[in-house]
Amino acid sequence: MDIDWGALGTVFVVALAAAVVLTVLFAYGIRGLSARETAREQGGSGVAAFTGSIVCFAVCAAVVAYGIYLIAA
Repeated sequence: MDIDWGALGTVFVVALAAAVVLTVLFAYGIRGLSARETAREQGGSGVAAFTGSIVCFAVCAAVVAYGIYLIAA
């Protein structure tokens, strides 16, 4: 039995990068929602922060859906 260490390393690096990117995007989404609430408390609208958070959450959902597609296909 031979282990292809190069392929294993590639899978590890891609999985680590995907986890980091997904975590950062989700954190920015939460931060955007918080910034919207802060802006609304100070009399602003917070539309830009809300739009940014929706984009971050949409990208997170797309990455998760693509991962599920890769597993199921």
